[in-house]
Amino acid sequence: MPRYFFNVLHRSTESDTDGVEFPDIYAAQMAAVRLCGELIKEIDGEFWEAPLWRLEVTSHEHKVLFTLTFTAEEHGSATLD
Repeated sequence: MPRYFFNVLHRSTESDTDGVEFPDIYAAQMAAVRLCGELIKEIDGEFWEAPLWRLEVTSHEHKVLFTLTFTAEEHGSATLD
């Protein structure tokens, strides 16, 4: 079964050295979406301090298979009247 590595890039790179086995890339994509939701929830307000966040999923050969990218932008006043 192929092994996929989930590397987080937000302010610094957190490389996945263990990886996770999935039957195919589609299962890895579903896991990546779930992982992104969990991690963004955990970083909470820190997201705004470095508003570009990426998850790169690589193969055991270190080839980037797909990337999920999240950005945040404030426009105008941050408060509503």
